[in-house]
Amino acid sequence: QVTLVESGGGLVEAGGSLRLSCAASGSISSISAMGWYRQTPGQQRELVARITSGGSTTYADSVKGRFTISRDNEKKTAYLQMNSLKPEDTAVYYCNVGLILVRDGRYLEVWGRGTLVTVSS
Repeated sequence: QVTLVESGGGLVEAGGSLRLSCAASGSISSISAMGWYRQTPGQQRELVARITSGGSTTYADSVKGRFTISRDNEKKTAYLQMNSLKPEDTAVYYCNVGLILVRDGRYLEVWGRGTLVTVSS
């Protein structure tokens, strides 16, 4: 069994910062890409940032220059540093991880349960 545990969400004023963490645990052979998505009520889930196993990153245009994604492969953890937060960043943020299982070498994509980020104006 593989689980993702997200943390770091909360309430912050506009202009403030938050750091999200996503830790993967279980019988994991290796992890490929790790990403953060966000969703607001009535809207589709959208990619915020993604980082490959080699460290290449992709960002949504709306967060470029403000958010930074990183990962610690030993800890199987991804981070999202969010600076200069805006009210429009308010959403539930979900972690997404692509990984290979130990038991059968199967590729699996796993989602976290989400963490709420609220930015007040």
